[in-house]
Amino acid sequence: MPEPTAPAATRPISARKQLLRELSDRFAARRDEFIARNRAFHEDDRRYLKFLIPPGQNVLEIGCGTGGLLAALDPARGIGIDLSPGMIEIARRAQPGLDFVAGDIEDPATVEALVASGPFDAIVLADTIGMLDDCQATLAGLHPLCHRDTRLIVAYHNYLWEPVLRLAEKTGLRMPEPLTNWLRPADIANLLDLADFRPVREEWRQLIPKRLLGIGSFVNRFIATLPLIRRLCLRNYLVARPYAERRDARAELSASVIVPCRNERGNIAPLVARTPRFCRELEIIFVEGNSRDGTYEEIERVKTANPQYDIKLLKQDGKGKGDAVHKGFAAAHGDIVMILDADMTMPPEELPKFYDALARDKGEFINGTRLVYPLERDAMRLLNRIANHVFSALFSWLLNQRFTDTLCGTKALRRSHYRRIVAGRAYFGDFDPFGDFDLIFGASKLSLELVEVPIRYQARSYGETQISRFRHGWLLLRMVVFAYFKLKAPR
Repeated sequence: MPEPTAPAATRPISARKQLLRELSDRFAARRDEFIARNRAFHEDDRRYLKFLIPPGQNVLEIGCGTGGLLAALDPARGIGIDLSPGMIEIARRAQPGLDFVAGDIEDPATVEALVASGPFDAIVLADTIGMLDDCQATLAGLHPLCHRDTRLIVAYHNYLWEPVLRLAEKTGLRMPEPLTNWLRPADIANLLDLADFRPVREEWRQLIPKRLLGIGSFVNRFIATLPLIRRLCLRNYLVARPYAERRDARAELSASVIVPCRNERGNIAPLVARTPRFCRELEIIFVEGNSRDGTYEEIERVKTANPQYDIKLLKQDGKGKGDAVHKGFAAAHGDIVMILDADMTMPPEELPKFYDALARDKGEFINGTRLVYPLERDAMRLLNRIANHVFSALFSWLLNQRFTDTLCGTKALRRSHYRRIVAGRAYFGDFDPFGDFDLIFGASKLSLELVEVPIRYQARSYGETQISRFRHGWLLLRMVVFAYFKLKAPR
């Protein structure tokens, strides 16, 4: 990529931003001193941004200051831009492996100069939203720097903390700032939406931005993220993705339907017969798990009897649905990969809804929900239904996205996103016997946009359920605790 260069300004900056530049230049030499005075805050802030942005990405930071945050993100290619030439000069000396540009992101010439270095995997505005003259126009102008999977991350202070932060400026604990935009999270989300960015994740952190002999660290990790309390935190994060150019357009994508099956002999033929041909290239991959009722032989028979269908049969090496899902996804060739449980409690006729949600770019991780429409008699026991509602509420809080049903077996995503989940699987480890939460947690870590598709859940017509209410319920409780430490209190 070509080296970014400082663009020739096409319009003068406002008096307010002129004051900001002069103030930043004046305090540039002391910027790192202020960061050191507030080490606990900045370390936690950088830790969470590193959680959101995996290393090795192409990252643009707008309002980079002296470049410490950009360096902490460990980008494959990192470009920082700042209004202050004084800040940029220090950043270039301190971070010689990164690229820094002095310029105004609100000037179209600056964005045009950055296009040659993009597109970027992540664009970070840490506090910068408060310094902009026209937030909506600036955000809208970032689209030429984005690709479909770019994540725009806006980190900002809670407006409730304005008096405290102003006092910190007057006492020398914080670098002075001119008049800033004190925006509420809802205001920022609305600006993103107006600028054609869809907010997909929101988080609040740091109730006590000081260590205080470990008290602040404990509160921030285990208490600050709790419902209601978190709204009082100092720091707010919004993650957004760009809208597609035409969200009503339906892309022509191939698809792979993964069917884990064990002791499902009576469901194989109906499943193939009832699966619609919803795209030109569709493969059905059965992953058979050492059945005792002749399921493997039945799949072979159905495959031979239906040569017009692209049916593949894999023999499971390990145990559990999670292992079967991994094996099926690894063998898939479709642009979209889906899971369909062989018990057909989720009717195969519903699969086009999952495909369309991805093909029309309505979301990036499509989750089925059984708890919107009324259930058939005997489709789900009362205790299971209550447990599903409880776990859905817990996971909605943990993942910062609304989940009405985490245990529906049908999920769909692009294979390119699944490969990214696999690449980051070491963060969570091999923990999931179900196959659902490996995908849910991985998608959350990548800030993929969740969309739920309501389905008509039906009673099983063949065989018996392989879910144990109490044994698997205990596993789910353990998973909630696991997810809390990985997603809410990461270290």
